[in-house]
Amino acid sequence: MVDRQGSAAARIQQTLVSHPIPRSRATMKTALAALLSTQMAAGAAAAPPDQQSVTIQGDVSVFDGDTLEIGPMLIRLHGVDAPEKAQRCTTPAGDTWRCGTTAVTRVRELIEGADISCEALDRDPYGRIISRCAAGGRDIGATLIAEGLAWAFVEYSDDYVAMETAARAGAVGVWQAETQTPWDFRDDKWNRALADAPDGKCPIKGNIGTSKGKLKIYHTPWSPNYGNTKINVEDGERWFCDEAEALAAGWRPVAGR
Repeated sequence: MVDRQGSAAARIQQTLVSHPIPRSRATMKTALAALLSTQMAAGAAAAPPDQQSVTIQGDVSVFDGDTLEIGPMLIRLHGVDAPEKAQRCTTPAGDTWRCGTTAVTRVRELIEGADISCEALDRDPYGRIISRCAAGGRDIGATLIAEGLAWAFVEYSDDYVAMETAARAGAVGVWQAETQTPWDFRDDKWNRALADAPDGKCPIKGNIGTSKGKLKIYHTPWSPNYGNTKINVEDGERWFCDEAEALAAGWRPVAGR
């Protein structure tokens, strides 16, 4: 299930408007993504102050510790990589704790009842808008890093490296003991799943649910219910080689992906 936070208004900033925004979910998402791409290609030329933001009304959903859904848009938090929802991290005593669900819970706490604003910075290969998001003026990504509930995603940005260094020195959260990074966790799960994929190279499961009008959901190998998800190709379900392929085919990520 997606973690719903009730009706909220979120502002996606960065010269995305000055054009009418269509009402339907699909067309609105396409329009905003196209506007962002146009802006990035044009070097983000300044717009008049009254055209600097667009307000999207809708539920704010937490997919995992670094991914939100605001109205029609999937938002990936800039500069951070939170543990996957199914991931467990290590304690000083050698036990494990649910770092993935702890990160999700913390994000839910931060956005509960708060005004959410997201500065759109880029778009990733999966169509998600890379954004620096704040809840009540508080940087969500920075909070996760400071509390040891995410890693600085240095492959894409070094904005939070100094903050991560401080969290590591304080041995908070994931830094209390040596633990697996989320990218290594994903790689490990992916490589293990390849052995069971029909062709040995496409392990993402495209499942069609029956309870919500044939909703098409895909499960990555690190999704919490991946092992329990069965694929029946005769019913239209299928396997995907990457998330971009699944999204292009009309499937959407499962919450806690």
